[in-house]
Amino acid sequence: MTDIETFETIRYTADVVALTPDGNVLLIERDWPPYEGSWALPGGHVDPGETSRAAAARELVEETGVQVAADDLRQIGVWDSPGRDPRGRNVTVAYAAVVPAGTQIVAGDDARAARWWPLNDLPHHLAFDHADILSTATA
Repeated sequence: MTDIETFETIRYTADVVALTPDGNVLLIERDWPPYEGSWALPGGHVDPGETSRAAAARELVEETGVQVAADDLRQIGVWDSPGRDPRGRNVTVAYAAVVPAGTQIVAGDDARAARWWPLNDLPHHLAFDHADILSTATA
């Protein structure tokens, strides 16, 4: 019997926890499945030839209008549980950034809405495992 090596398609993503010094976090309302209508961290797929840090900065601008230099993003971890995304295997590198209170936001790209949420009054359920990512970022 010959062992056959099989490979799983893995998608590479980046997410951003944007926080203000006065205790708010930036979330987007997803405008597409899965989790359409749910609140999530800004983020998305890493493009070919792009680092996850650059993708995080790009996705933050595309989805919320908030500009943060890639070098100002602090990596907080990697989330790679097999079931974290119902579309298939997605591995995300999450970053945190502190932005000034009152930073203006504009929902764009794949976001139905963007909003600053007080850390002590978050939506009951965040999409994917974003509650875990947020918890790590604020620990």
